[in-house]
Amino acid sequence: MIYCKWIFVIASLAFSPFLFASEGFLSLIESSEVMDQMAPELRLLITMTVLSMIPALLIAVTAFTRIVIVLSLLRQALGLMQTPPNVVIITLSIFLTWFVMQPVFEKVEESAVTPYLLGEKTLSQALNDGMVPFRAFMIEQTKEEDFAAVLDMAKAQVPKSADDVLIEHLIPAFLLSELKTAFQIAFMIFIPFLLIDLVVASVLMALGMIMVPPISIALPIKIMLFVLIDGWTLVTQSLVGSFLT
Repeated sequence: MIYCKWIFVIASLAFSPFLFASEGFLSLIESSEVMDQMAPELRLLITMTVLSMIPALLIAVTAFTRIVIVLSLLRQALGLMQTPPNVVIITLSIFLTWFVMQPVFEKVEESAVTPYLLGEKTLSQALNDGMVPFRAFMIEQTKEEDFAAVLDMAKAQVPKSADDVLIEHLIPAFLLSELKTAFQIAFMIFIPFLLIDLVVASVLMALGMIMVPPISIALPIKIMLFVLIDGWTLVTQSLVGSFLT
């Protein structure tokens, strides 16, 4: 049944960073006899499993981690705990991730998805070729010290070339690098807002207005300045540009 086969294809794509091109697993996927005999309950189970893996994949191999952390910390720097709401931050992060990853997605479509759908490549070949652009993106964004730390924790030898890097070592090193870069960017964003808080607190103390919460005066000032400099546009442009340098 075509439906079953596509469910298994999507499942293999979802788990491919972790079960990278396992020949036995891929042979099972490409076996139409197994697909036809699959129970509807099992198909539903596999579908739900694949859907549950999408957020993990989004975080693991794309630019989403850096973007959502910076935008979340920007909200805290402004002093707005729930504005914009989480759904807005995540939605904006998803679209910015799409802009950053679009060249990677195009390469995957050209080298893996289209040839597989046309029958020019097997599923195993398509998965191997499809992971190449993601590997190149992650290697480019991963810092050497983070990769060395992961290799040390895994007690693994340093690979001779980028082609020898194992995906189970590359993904955690990439995430560590993204966390470090995101917090570095967020620190630079926090500085001007921190200065505003300090200036407002000092002025209130000098005027003897110790009963007035500094946040009640600093918050509208920070929002006004952020809007005047078109802060959201500047931050998002800087985030997207940070992946191109």
